[in-house]
Amino acid sequence: MMRFVRATAALLLVAGLAWPGAAQERLDGIAAIVGDQVILHSEVSQYAFNAALQMGIDIKKNPEKFDQLRKQTLENLIIQKILLEKAKEDTVTVDEAQVDQVLNQQISTWVRQVGGESKLEEYFGMPMNKIRREFREEVRNRLLVEKVQQDFMQKITITRPEVEHFYETMKDSLPEVREMVNISHILMQIKARGEARQKALERIREIRNKIMNGADFAAMARLYSEDPGSASRGGELGFIQRGDFVPEFEKVAFSLSPGEVSDIVETRFGFHIIQLIEKRGEKINVRHILIQLKPTEADAEATRKMLAAIRDSIVQGKATFEEMAKKYSDDETTKNNGGNLGWFEVDQLQIPEFKEAIKNLRVGEISEPFRTRYGFHIVKLVDRREAGKLTLDKDWQQIEQMALNYKRTKKFREWVESLRKDTYISIKE
Repeated sequence: MMRFVRATAALLLVAGLAWPGAAQERLDGIAAIVGDQVILHSEVSQYAFNAALQMGIDIKKNPEKFDQLRKQTLENLIIQKILLEKAKEDTVTVDEAQVDQVLNQQISTWVRQVGGESKLEEYFGMPMNKIRREFREEVRNRLLVEKVQQDFMQKITITRPEVEHFYETMKDSLPEVREMVNISHILMQIKARGEARQKALERIREIRNKIMNGADFAAMARLYSEDPGSASRGGELGFIQRGDFVPEFEKVAFSLSPGEVSDIVETRFGFHIIQLIEKRGEKINVRHILIQLKPTEADAEATRKMLAAIRDSIVQGKATFEEMAKKYSDDETTKNNGGNLGWFEVDQLQIPEFKEAIKNLRVGEISEPFRTRYGFHIVKLVDRREAGKLTLDKDWQQIEQMALNYKRTKKFREWVESLRKDTYISIKE
């Protein structure tokens, strides 16, 4: 039993799920009964243990804290069971396809964490199909509780006078706004051009020709692939699903038949050839060979000059920043939004070069090209908000959302308390 507990602790911490029912039944003791549902001591202990890990509480050094945490955990589980009773009473259902989706995502996360399905089976001491069965009900119950809560919350709205009253009552305790900036950027990746690109293309063609003439794909991957993560495994990437890799790679990989070798595929990582090993439902196992495109400093300087020319066109009024972002930016997530990255606290900007580039900009100005690990950028300072207190004039939406969340939480607690009075609850702790 202790081996099972140790094996599952790290995985369950991520998921926020209870131990499977089969494992719970191995431990004695009922902590509480809610309606016709039972909460076991093992369930309470496991959730409390996970919470202690997340909060950095040393159970041996702080037994009193853990005892408080365990009592709060039991209370939370009672609320969960009350909401499940309400879901049953109101015949609330969840889409089984959604249950499958959430369960598959969770299991995929675990598989990645432990390094494969066989290792996950070893962790739990059961085959994959049994792992799915054991956790399916847990996932369904979690989704039911979320749906009951969301259905209640969504009915609650807030009026302007209520927001104003919330602000007047709470303004001294509301968080202060730190200095914030709204920025847009245009990214140009440094791409290999000319001779470097041609050499890489010739090399990948030569490798593919050898494979098409009978050479073993895995052996060629071990010899030539420049993907350090897969070359030693013969280029094998393991089972992937859509969304795991870049679109250009996936489009080709999912179109192949088992054993088939692709034409040359170009991504931002370089040139690939791909072989499909196996299809399993919506997942595929592939191997690939990568020849990286290695830009030179001459390529970097050419990129900087191109971006400088784009900046000059914007500054001279020949085009807008938004137009140039849509046309030239290599940031696929922002280019169609005119390059806008949104609002950031200045202290929270993750890329130091961005913080330095905007330091002396005034609203509306555009930086000179600067280099990061992603390539060259120019940044436009769209707006700046100085640090200070939240105000209704400047921060209405933020305050309105705070007020709405406060009201919803308060009403939800009152509602749960009223449900509690109508539910049979027996606490055995």
